[in-house]
Amino acid sequence: MTKLLIFDLDGTLLNTLEDLADSANHVLDLHGFPTHPVDAYRYFVGNGMPTLIHRILPEGQKTGPIYDVCFREFLEYYTIHMHDKTVVYPGLADVLEQLQRRGVKMAVATNKVHSALAPLMANFYPTILWDALFGQREGIPVKPDPHIVYDILAATNCDKSETLYFGDTAVDVDTAHNAGLRAVGVLWGYRPRTELEEARADVIIKNPAEILEVVAGL
Repeated sequence: MTKLLIFDLDGTLLNTLEDLADSANHVLDLHGFPTHPVDAYRYFVGNGMPTLIHRILPEGQKTGPIYDVCFREFLEYYTIHMHDKTVVYPGLADVLEQLQRRGVKMAVATNKVHSALAPLMANFYPTILWDALFGQREGIPVKPDPHIVYDILAATNCDKSETLYFGDTAVDVDTAHNAGLRAVGVLWGYRPRTELEEARADVIIKNPAEILEVVAGL
C-alpha cells in the first residue's frame, strides 16, 4: 500500500522555467554576458542552483569571484521574482487535494535552495498540508544522492516500500533508485520520455490524473 508520495518541484509540481530563466538572464545581462533562450534552461536546471549558475556562465567565468557574485545576484533576484511567471500544472492541485483527503502523505524533495521552498508551496499550493519539505541545504549532498529522501522518510515515519517518487528528469529517477524507491517519471515537465526511459523509470505518466491510477495500482 502506498502511504507516501515524494515529488520533485521544478518541472513536476511547478512550471518554474520562465522565472528561473529570467532571473539567470538578468544576472548575465548585468555583467554583459550572452543570455540563453528560455527553452535552453530545460537542461540547465535540475542539479541545484549553484550548478545552474555554473552552466550558464561563459567559459573562463565559471569559477572564482565572478561566479560568487553572479550566484548571489541570482538568488537575490529570484527570491523577489520567483512568483512572477511560475504556474501550477493544470489539474495537479485537484489531484493532490484528493490524495490529501484520502490520508496519503506528501512531501517535496528538490535541489532548489531550501529557503525558496516554503514560500513557493504556500503561494501555489495553499490548501496542501505537506508532511515534509526539503530543498538544497548547506552541507547536504544534492540529488541524485539519496540523503534528501532518507530525511523525508524519517520525518514522515514511512518505509521505502510504501513510498513513490515522482519527477521529470533522470536526476529524479536516479534519486529514487539510489534510495530504493519506485520512480514515476512525469512527461509534463522539462525533459523528454527518452531521458526517463533511459534512466529506467518504473512508470511513466502523461498527465496529473494518472497519479491517482499509479497510487491505486502500486
